[in-house]
Amino acid sequence: MLVLSLVLAALQPVQTPAAPPQLPAARTDTSPFRRLALPTPTLLREGSGRPGPRYWQQRVDYTIAVTLDTATHTIAGRETIRYTNHSPDTLRYVWLQLDQNLFRDDSRGALLNPPDARFAARGFHGGFLIDGVRAVGLSGRQAARGASLRTTENGTTMRVDLGRALAPGGVTSLEIGYSFQVPEHGADRMGREQFAQGWLYEIAQWYPRFAVYDDVRGWNTEPYLGQGEFYLEYGNIDFAITVPRGFIVAGTGRLTNPLEVLTATERERLARALRSDSTVAIIAKSEVGQASTRPAGTGATLTWRFSANNVRDVAWAAAPTFIWDASGWNGILLQSFYPPAADSVWRESTRIVRHSIKHYSEKWFPYPYPTAINVNGPVAGMEYPMIVFCASRRSTRGLFGVTTHELGHQWFPMIVGSNERLYAWMDEGFNTFMNTYSARAFYHDTTGPGASGIDNWAGFAGSGRDEAPSIMPADRVPGFLLGAAAYSKPAVGLFVLRHSILGDTTRFDSAFREYIRRWAFKHPTPADFFRSMEDGVGEDLSWFWRGWFYRTDVVDQAVDSVRTARDSSGNTFTEIFLSNLGGLPMPVDLRLTFADGTPDNVRLPVEMWFEGNHFAYVRQFPKELVKVEIDPNRNFPDVRRQNNAWSKPQSTSARP
Repeated sequence: MLVLSLVLAALQPVQTPAAPPQLPAARTDTSPFRRLALPTPTLLREGSGRPGPRYWQQRVDYTIAVTLDTATHTIAGRETIRYTNHSPDTLRYVWLQLDQNLFRDDSRGALLNPPDARFAARGFHGGFLIDGVRAVGLSGRQAARGASLRTTENGTTMRVDLGRALAPGGVTSLEIGYSFQVPEHGADRMGREQFAQGWLYEIAQWYPRFAVYDDVRGWNTEPYLGQGEFYLEYGNIDFAITVPRGFIVAGTGRLTNPLEVLTATERERLARALRSDSTVAIIAKSEVGQASTRPAGTGATLTWRFSANNVRDVAWAAAPTFIWDASGWNGILLQSFYPPAADSVWRESTRIVRHSIKHYSEKWFPYPYPTAINVNGPVAGMEYPMIVFCASRRSTRGLFGVTTHELGHQWFPMIVGSNERLYAWMDEGFNTFMNTYSARAFYHDTTGPGASGIDNWAGFAGSGRDEAPSIMPADRVPGFLLGAAAYSKPAVGLFVLRHSILGDTTRFDSAFREYIRRWAFKHPTPADFFRSMEDGVGEDLSWFWRGWFYRTDVVDQAVDSVRTARDSSGNTFTEIFLSNLGGLPMPVDLRLTFADGTPDNVRLPVEMWFEGNHFAYVRQFPKELVKVEIDPNRNFPDVRRQNNAWSKPQSTSARP
């Protein structure tokens, strides 16, 4: 029976199993409104954009003493660096930045930059000469020099192997002897300029500086190539500059030995300037270069001593022929140093400095330092804590533009210490945005050419030249596009966000100020900025951050057509068909004009594009609609305005 059963079973027709139901194909969310992918929030950096309860940051304190030899243009001296490890990691080596090595013949920057490029040395051959790195221990009050430490140079960085591992919470101190020759054109960030009475020096990147060790990337050791700027730790810096007796020195921080380097008259004038709303001459043009401007003494040199607290860097300038003037605001000494050749324009400098520090303090965040200094010399425009270098000598308006920009950098990145090497837009762009309002306040003009930059940016983006997203690291941006990617585009974007997307400047301002407050003297990333702003304004702005900062999408809004129809109840309604053709969604401002000439303004929210790039705005109107315009006030950087309007065709009379 078993065999028969098997035979009968084999003769039965085969039953094909039913096919499973067809499942829909998996879809990837490509909507511009999808949530922006950011690093997972942690107790170090919270989802709200705040530094978390476990946020940590290293600290670096410096004591530096150097001498300027004006015959050979050489700076030589020593520094002691005290490094505090606040990280949870044990460090067996540390990395330092040797920025002067950019000017070596074989440096990466020298090989990449054409000889006459802005960020090259223009034929100069230099670099740091390091006279050993030693560990420094403390025995009672005496500093004990330890053995030399093993070092490995890698272009503009140097690894130092510690003699003893640095545990979390530990402190190590290093002593470094060094020298370098000052380039005449130091990549437009430092340098020297010759006058008949002597050389004027603007000195920066002048001492080996610790690289940043952070929770995001560990050691940040990107090479200095010239175009990308800097990322530095905070601490206190005391420094001493020995120069020829006839020189005047301007430096970051507080001058700690005025009795030794200034005359009684100069000290009295400085005290008066600190209390004055107007400019006070410390050394007038008629006094420049005279022996009476130097304190009594017979030595060939004087040593100027400065102290700067809670800063990421220091810089200085020196010349025998500085005009020096100053004023004060809110206990801050505002100073200008410039050669007689610049007097006709630079006599306005201190007034501009005063306006800028006051404006940014009152609008965004109080200036935390005791002085702000503007120096005229060979460097076109460069910023350092409490001191900026500005070359403009042609016009007061030109001087205002570069000064208010460079001083704006006291907020970004001197106070808010972002990584300029990777995210130039987080200091250049934010600062350029703030400059818009500084200029408006100074000139009492909100409508001048380029006041917002929206039309200029629309023209640039519409030309197809916007090829470098702002998020791209500075050194990877072609030089001719750096101004667009790092300065203009972020500034215009924040202006549009403040005025036109949010439509509520109070909401934006509160969030932007809170971002500065949260990250003052800390190291924010782009994610921290995006999250902090969203937390403050109460909006998910993923679509804006992605399209504006990560991509090169453009705004191109269009009116496709207008028609009237009737519903099932016989009611007449109007359909306005709109398109988003540029890839970057924006709210839509409509101006509707009716047959009797009356207008009506309508704001459609950005959520209109949730389901795609086409939208029908449907309404009943009591009057005949004859014209539709998108963005009539040009609040958005629309790259093609010829498709922004629709007009009802004119009817033609029949011929007799």
